[in-house]
Amino acid sequence: MGYSFRHKLMDYLLILTLMFSTGGLLFVYNRNIATIFLLLLVLFILIFFGKKLLTRIFNASLIAFLSISCLFIVNYLFAISEQSVDKYAFYFLTLTISIFSVLHFTNNRDKKQFLDGLYIVLKIVMLQALLSFFMFFIVKNSLVSISSIYHDCDTFNYIFFYTTERNILNVFGFELCRNQGWFWEPGILQVYLNILFFLEAFIYKRNRLLLIITGFVILTTYSTTGIAILLVQVIIYIIKEIKRNILFIPIIIFLSVPVYLIFSYNIEEKMIGERESSFQKRLLDLTQPLSIALEYPFTGIGMDVIQFQKIRTEFYSLSIIGEWQKQVGIEMNSLTTEKGSSNSIMFLFAATGFPTSLLFIYMFFKQQFITQRKRLFTFIIFISVLSEPILLRPFFFMFIVSGFAYTFNKFTSNK
Repeated sequence: MGYSFRHKLMDYLLILTLMFSTGGLLFVYNRNIATIFLLLLVLFILIFFGKKLLTRIFNASLIAFLSISCLFIVNYLFAISEQSVDKYAFYFLTLTISIFSVLHFTNNRDKKQFLDGLYIVLKIVMLQALLSFFMFFIVKNSLVSISSIYHDCDTFNYIFFYTTERNILNVFGFELCRNQGWFWEPGILQVYLNILFFLEAFIYKRNRLLLIITGFVILTTYSTTGIAILLVQVIIYIIKEIKRNILFIPIIIFLSVPVYLIFSYNIEEKMIGERESSFQKRLLDLTQPLSIALEYPFTGIGMDVIQFQKIRTEFYSLSIIGEWQKQVGIEMNSLTTEKGSSNSIMFLFAATGFPTSLLFIYMFFKQQFITQRKRLFTFIIFISVLSEPILLRPFFFMFIVSGFAYTFNKFTSNK
């Protein structure tokens, strides 16, 4: 059975939906229906667009599912407060979707086919975000508000989305709206755009114009994390290009200056400017969950986000964290918050304890979807999930599941 256009189309749809499940507005406003659709979609593709399941791949995936399920059950049973069954049912649903997705891409596709599909979908996401940024200046007076219990934003015909309440900025005298594309937060969009930049710069290496456009769209998100990751990638790319062609240096430096200037301006504004509260929230989400994890190091406090929010409102950072902040010269202006953590890694430590968290992180490092320039890719994702609550969502959790399946596949093959 060949890899036909219909197979490609279904893969593109699956990858796009997996990405939407990790911060897309489609899932924010229609979470239950959209999640069920994603589950049915991956099952449909497995049944009608797949090959015969290889026994070793099926066994490795089954063992991965059972292993992660056991970790979830242990976490539920040993949580320090009563946990919601519904919340854990949602985690199991995420696990099921991730397992089926890994099973599909491992059994029915090779790495190149997955990468090609991801590359195409990311370009679509980037082009929509590029158009969305410029369309704001045309449609900003024709926006309609949409809201749910999870999120409020404005839209133009459900094609372009803007969170004008908090994302209007004045940058170097220009008023603009931070670019969020199809996602609920600009920080989510930057993750996917940086992955696209990574793929184009270090794997496909086809189009420098695409690199420039992607870099520009990352700047329009005005995400500190996104711009920092872009700056690292640009520096590595410069070093690589200098070895090839020294005449390319002036062009690269010219293109790098705006990235550095906007990054510096962004950092200054968040440290001492109008957006200092954003920095304080990130700092709190780094230190407070870590303090909770240090107090409950083995099983954590449970993965129920609602219970986590309640516990953290009554929890103050340990003195060791306060001493560290003094040594590095950082002042904590807020002691707690009623919101969930924006830091996926620190939430994982607080929720599941160190053994499970470190195992999950290790398995992410062992993922087999993107193995070229793996260290750089891992750096991009690791830094991104330090600032966004996305690690335990299907697209990124799929990478963790891939690590589990690969490890068990290797073990059973050796046996």
